[in-house]
Amino acid sequence: MRRAERFRYFLAYFTTNFPEPETELHYGNPYELIVAVVLSAQCTDKRVNLVMPALLEQFPTPAHLGAAAPEEIFPFIRSVSYPNNKAKHLAGLGRMLTNDFNSEVPSQIEELQKLPGVGRKTANVVASVIYNQPAMAVDTHVFRVSHRIGLVPKTATTPLAVEKELVKYIPTELIAKAHHWLILHGRYICVARTPKCNICPLAPSCAYFEKTFGKAASMVPIKD
Repeated sequence: MRRAERFRYFLAYFTTNFPEPETELHYGNPYELIVAVVLSAQCTDKRVNLVMPALLEQFPTPAHLGAAAPEEIFPFIRSVSYPNNKAKHLAGLGRMLTNDFNSEVPSQIEELQKLPGVGRKTANVVASVIYNQPAMAVDTHVFRVSHRIGLVPKTATTPLAVEKELVKYIPTELIAKAHHWLILHGRYICVARTPKCNICPLAPSCAYFEKTFGKAASMVPIKD
């Protein structure tokens, strides 16, 4: 199956069965989302959702966060991965949002990437979720799943390369949604160690499934 056909299958399935995907991070405004996404780097959304309420109660605005020392932020995020670095990032994030952006989260990816702790992936998440921009954030799930099912070539060895390959085939209006589709598929079905191929709705178009179980098997409808 050609790559374009795999994309058509992928898009047809998710637009029909999961037309309005959403992030699993809990947030109420752009500030809360960018803090949550910074904390979510190499950490689960579930863990981030657990620490966010107390953190936001103590630091409800960028000004509150920017006025705090990393040592004051650390106790609230000690259970997430790399809490020392993230405490420093959040303190700097709060200061820059307050001083340079009038306490508003910028919409442009280039400006977002100026913020401490905000790389291209985080910037793309904020741009797509908050501002509905056609930004494809590539995290470990997106990177793994897009390679495994055959949406991107093996030569796409970096997140940026994967991002560029994905947006070639995904209609602009679906890019933000496709980011969530790939993440959620990787989180619950196409998991890292033992993908759940027996219940995967994408199996008939999946390169990994075909390679593992044979081309004939990929033509057999998957049972629920």
